Amino acid sequence: MNKKNLIHTGLLIIRVGIGISMFAHGLPKIMGGVETWTWLGGSMSAVGINFAPTFWGFIAAFTEAVGGILFALGFLHRPISLMLTGMMAMAMITHINAGDDFMVYSHALELMILFVGMFVAGPGKYSLDQKLIPKLV
Repeated sequence: MNKKNLIHTGLLIIRVGIGISMFAHGLPKIMGGVETWTWLGGSMSAVGINFAPTFWGFIAAFTEAVGGILFALGFLHRPISLMLTGMMAMAMITHINAGDDFMVYSHALELMILFVGMFVAGPGKYSLDQKLIPKLV
């Protein structure tokens, strides 16, 4: 296997592993319904957004669950990477505002860094983006 194939295989492993993990975290939030979405969306108050918490919570849960699957597949990779970056930034801000220490908010920070890196790197050649819309990859 040549060096380029190894890089693309590495991107595939990262995408699938992290994508499945995001889906597994997001599915219970989607299934939690309105009460869960409202609680989750309440986090937006950390940045001064105090309206429509149910909407924001649903968007976050949907991004995590559906975005996780799309990230794993490498489909709409860059927009999904940006959405997941924003979600992780919000999670980190929420933890910091709650007074949580680094060991608590570092997970969101690490994922945020990963999603920025994956946005820059792209999905790799073993992705749906590469198969369906190669000129955009």
